[in-house]
Amino acid sequence: MLDIKRIRNNPEEVESLLKRRNSELSLEKVLQLDKIRREKLVEVENMKAEQNKESKQVPQLKKEGKDVSSILQNMKDLSEKVKLIDNEVKEIDIQIEQELLNIPNTPNADITIGKSDADNKEIRKWGEPAKFSYEPKAHWDLGVDLNILDFERATKITGTRFTMFKGIGAKLERSITAYMLDKHTLDHGFTEIAPPFMVNKESMFGTGQLPKFEEDMFKLNSKEYYLIPTAEVPVTNMYRNEVLEEADLPMYMTAYTPCFRAEAGSAGRDTRGLIRNHQFDKVEMVMYAKPEESYKQLEILTNFAEEILKGLGLPYRVVELCSGDIGFSSAKTYDLEVWMPSYNRYVEISSCSNFEDYQARRANIKFRPDDKGKLEYIHTLNGSGLAVGRTFAAIIENYQQEDGTVIIPEALRPYMGGMEKITF
Repeated sequence: MLDIKRIRNNPEEVESLLKRRNSELSLEKVLQLDKIRREKLVEVENMKAEQNKESKQVPQLKKEGKDVSSILQNMKDLSEKVKLIDNEVKEIDIQIEQELLNIPNTPNADITIGKSDADNKEIRKWGEPAKFSYEPKAHWDLGVDLNILDFERATKITGTRFTMFKGIGAKLERSITAYMLDKHTLDHGFTEIAPPFMVNKESMFGTGQLPKFEEDMFKLNSKEYYLIPTAEVPVTNMYRNEVLEEADLPMYMTAYTPCFRAEAGSAGRDTRGLIRNHQFDKVEMVMYAKPEESYKQLEILTNFAEEILKGLGLPYRVVELCSGDIGFSSAKTYDLEVWMPSYNRYVEISSCSNFEDYQARRANIKFRPDDKGKLEYIHTLNGSGLAVGRTFAAIIENYQQEDGTVIIPEALRPYMGGMEKITF
């Protein structure tokens, strides 16, 4: 969440940045609550000062044989008023927190101002989109023809927008995951985490999924647990309410998890195949960084995701999201988009974001500087490294052959027992 002191001291600047998101959000309510809170605190301090002054007078007055009953009664009345105002301040604190939880992060001042993905800025491209001398098939047709994907039975078992990988398809999906984890842990210096696939509501608040996006989540009615929408949630929250040492930073963590999303409001968008399912697998990268280094780490994070695509020989481009397209908690985001022949366009396969201290404030994750100075909030970053299902789809579409078979990228062959091609 945003720092209330920042809002209080620079309301025009914060509101101006938020408007770049095309947000009509007003800071008036939270500023008014903050003002009332501070006024009540001053009132309490004045009452306590009066209490202290009178309490010091009582022994002397008693010694002089004077009646102190009126003073004692006044002190009692003041004490009751202080308790009453303290309770009012606690209620206001709750209201302020609720307001702050619903205010998005301010976008980085340097990113392009825009309204939608149409205003996003292409940064670079790698590789050439595949050119076919025949009409290429979409992955949902290729997968069924090769008997490696079964959408029909997945729908029977659960419902629409679920997928079943079969035989070589299941092995390919597992191989993609192993390749990504090995790349991140062996080459990029990440620590592998195997987190729970369910989290409590505090974790969802910590990374910004709650309260704003509850309708997109799958909640267990029997408990206050949620199925994770991404490994970002459990991994980022690992150190919630903890203090790290500066020497611990930067900290790199990676995790494979299934991801569960209700995808509310996305009806009709990319609903065929593997692009937008209720359950999908993903390898996530999470970074903790010092504030002054977080944008350098964002470039490193993005390059790590790119290396996966390069290693698999998949054409892609990097796009910087404009102010109107970045996520609720993000200050700056790069999207990696892989070429998909079935769409005849690039499709998102990774988002790499710097949240600055927005998530760290919500999750209360700080670090102690080496000079033992004042504790500071860390900056958090994360990025898909990569979405496994979309990578699977991109591979079989880009590596398809005219006879309907699919070449396996060289990087994955050691994980596939040396197999070079998926055949009928």
